[in-house]
Amino acid sequence: MPYRPPLVAHEYFVADPPELPVRAHGEGGLSALTAAELVAADATGVMVKAVTTAEEALVVQIGVAGEGVIRVRLSEDADARPRSERAIQLVTPGTYHGARADWVPGEPIVVDAGSLRAEIQLAPWHLRFTDASGATLVEQDRGHTDISGRLRTLPFGRSAAGGAAVAYHESFAAAPDEAFAGFGESFTPLDKRGQRPIMWNFDAFGAESQRAYKNVPFYLSSKGYGILVDSGAPTEFDVCQSTHSVVQIVVPDDVLDYYVIAGPTPPEVLDRFDGLTCRPELPPKWAFGTWISSGFCVDSQERVLARARTIRERGIPCDVLHLDTYWQSDGHWSDLRWDPVNFPEPEAMLAELDGMGFKVCLWMNPYISHLSPAFTEAADAGYFLKNRDGEAYVADTWHGSYPPCGIVDLTNPAAVRWFQGLLRPLLQQGVQAFKTDFAEGVPHDAVAFNGMTGTDLHNVYTLLFNDAVAAVTREVHGHSLVWARSSFLGGQRHSAQWSGDTFTSYAAMGSTIRGGLAHGLSGVPFWSHDAGGFTGRPTDDLFVRWTQFGALSPLLRLHGTTSREPWEFPAVEEQAVAALKLRYRLMPYIYSAAVEAARTGAPMMRALCVDHPQDPVAWQADLEYLLGRDLLVAPMTSPEGVRAVYLPAGEWVDYWTGEVHGGGRYLTVSKPLEQVPLFVRHGALIPVTESDDSGPDDSGPDDSGPGDSGPGGTVSTPDRITLVAFGGGDRRMRIHDTDGETAVVTTRDGDTLRVTVTGQKRVAAVEFAPVAGAPGRAVIIQEES
Repeated sequence: MPYRPPLVAHEYFVADPPELPVRAHGEGGLSALTAAELVAADATGVMVKAVTTAEEALVVQIGVAGEGVIRVRLSEDADARPRSERAIQLVTPGTYHGARADWVPGEPIVVDAGSLRAEIQLAPWHLRFTDASGATLVEQDRGHTDISGRLRTLPFGRSAAGGAAVAYHESFAAAPDEAFAGFGESFTPLDKRGQRPIMWNFDAFGAESQRAYKNVPFYLSSKGYGILVDSGAPTEFDVCQSTHSVVQIVVPDDVLDYYVIAGPTPPEVLDRFDGLTCRPELPPKWAFGTWISSGFCVDSQERVLARARTIRERGIPCDVLHLDTYWQSDGHWSDLRWDPVNFPEPEAMLAELDGMGFKVCLWMNPYISHLSPAFTEAADAGYFLKNRDGEAYVADTWHGSYPPCGIVDLTNPAAVRWFQGLLRPLLQQGVQAFKTDFAEGVPHDAVAFNGMTGTDLHNVYTLLFNDAVAAVTREVHGHSLVWARSSFLGGQRHSAQWSGDTFTSYAAMGSTIRGGLAHGLSGVPFWSHDAGGFTGRPTDDLFVRWTQFGALSPLLRLHGTTSREPWEFPAVEEQAVAALKLRYRLMPYIYSAAVEAARTGAPMMRALCVDHPQDPVAWQADLEYLLGRDLLVAPMTSPEGVRAVYLPAGEWVDYWTGEVHGGGRYLTVSKPLEQVPLFVRHGALIPVTESDDSGPDDSGPDDSGPGDSGPGGTVSTPDRITLVAFGGGDRRMRIHDTDGETAVVTTRDGDTLRVTVTGQKRVAAVEFAPVAGAPGRAVIIQEES
């Protein structure tokens, strides 16, 4: 566990991770592999029998798990599997037809996976990974010892305490300039060098620390590779903290099972990562519109309908109304039943909202209050996790703010069916999706139906929870969207995740940006946050700035403990709504980026290192990002309206002024409240909704309309779009929509830009941003698809 200094505020939680045992003074137990002998080999890998400094006999298996992917396993039993696999399989190895395992006596064994190779030295033991040319990508640390010969870093081996094995470990050498990103939705600086993330899903308490709702035991290196650990255990990564030149990994499981993944670029690593876990699930298109929440406030059918009418009357583009806890009776938030007083006719309400173009999302979680009418039924049927005495485990999952709860045991198929049976009628009434809150509360000493301990179940429980809700949603509505707070490895199959309960401050918005970038580099492209911050009421300027960040995020929801309805901020309502309208104008671009992310695994919200991995600053500039490939977004994180923005290589056009800036440097940017710092890659074509406006300046916050909207300001699938050229030149691009794919090719001929369009869309016009040297006119050639 990370060191906690005394007298520092820390809230303990019923589901905090268990501490690993500490060896007594003078007790042995740290073992390292010293040598091995070959036991078996085939075309895809080898098995060796190894001896350790503690005179143990362990088994090492190294094999090809796909093109550019090599798997390494260390265990006492060759058939050992991660304990979390009793509930869910996290990783599925692939195959590679060109795999080879070659050995010449006296030489290293080479396992060849195409773009990645493993070189195994048997005596003394050493493991190195190279690219196809033989250049080292990463290798095991050779061991740091002090003057007395004692190890100062964890070797490739395992540790025991009290005579029992407690964890396996691995250490990789790290270059002094190497950067590391990933590990899930971590709110700390993007480069995790010097940090010590533990893979344990916490309630993050403000989302500004290393506590994370969503952990993923995977990281990317600036040296062109990734490491994925297959375990649901509370794996700990010491990323050059204890020793500056070593990444140390501790896995308290029955096996150390990890994958080295070749790049060399982050998108190539993420593509192979998806092959091992799963492809991201693309949300339905309406989910990319604005979500407006009731907030954490008492609600009613009358208020919901009034809110919907106000949204339409004021011309606020919106597709989803989210009803938080108070769709249920106060004090009965786990009954999953409408409050009969405040919501007397929910079906009629849902039908009326549907007629106005709104989808409805309801809040829920997997905890059942011990005061709920459903508690006794579920407890008697054995549907809850149990304590060691075999009784329903009643836990303080709400930190004292709500009665203790039972936790639905989702390893029990009967409990899953019962739980889904509570949700199905709501979906059949017309509810379109659920916000799957919490699920980080499995105590480590709980016992599951399938025999798992709470420690082994804790992280993967969130996958079981979201899987159950997604499955019943798909059964009724044909899509599997959930709006999830917690997640783990492979969670990209749950197509919407949000950053949890953030504070309401500029600093918290900065931490939220970092969380989104880290999560995107952990394989999750469809992510959001509570625009405006969650806890408390934002100042007017922060509400606008955070709404602008939300409008240029993969998904957008306005939500908090107080109202985030734009008209509740009358002094700045116009600026906040303008940000939403800008999003709808950019919807053809945003949705195209979403489709590409689902196909490739590269994030929509791209840390600069995704497209510029060779630029060391791109791994550090973590308060900005590319939305898709061509829009650089730098949310205003300063109340003064001034910030530094790093522009990577190339030329970048200020979206608002058309001014061109050279890249590879920082730029001091000052923007009025109505403008978010936004840059466009020079020469880019940005597809937007068809507009009668004369140019991109008119699509800014003061004048832009709802854009890609159906009746009342909802996302639609338009037949006609507009292209905005930021410079104009030879260019190829593809526009993706629910009606298919459209290819656009542009060539420049003097002052004319020739635009050839093939596919479903019709390009109604080409607008030219006021960029120096841009063409003066466009000729559109529409070809049949």
